[in-house]
Amino acid sequence: MLPPLATAAHSRYACRMSARPALRRLIDLPGVADLEFRAVMKREFAEPEARSEHPELDDCSRALFGLTADEAEAAPRPPGWDGVETQPLNKQVFAFEDAGWDVTDDKRRPLRILGHFNQQLWLALRGVAGELPFQPEDDAPAPWAANLAAEAARFRKR
Repeated sequence: MLPPLATAAHSRYACRMSARPALRRLIDLPGVADLEFRAVMKREFAEPEARSEHPELDDCSRALFGLTADEAEAAPRPPGWDGVETQPLNKQVFAFEDAGWDVTDDKRRPLRILGHFNQQLWLALRGVAGELPFQPEDDAPAPWAANLAAEAARFRKR
């Protein structure tokens, strides 16, 4: 039985019959979980002013997206840009989900460090500046294909 949050109607979890792929999780990217842990332990680490005191935030941002938060702020926006990065983080969570990204923790709260990475992620998602982190293709066969191969092997043994 699935836990209460793991329902087919919830967009975070991909169900077997859904054509919608599973969301990419920001916290699963290299270095983000460590920074989130530091933000949990020290609240001021999550504040926007922390970037000047903690260069590891910019280092992680540059490694993941190819630009820092300051560079993302200075990047020119194309005409018709909706300014989604200026919305409250709680509203951005749903917009990120629509774009295929999960930017919450395991309790479905926005990551404390989301304010350090939201602009870069929006710019990279929309192809304006920076780049999205590499994601290898899933080489695991679909469950039905694995089952089909096992059935074929049993058939050949008969």
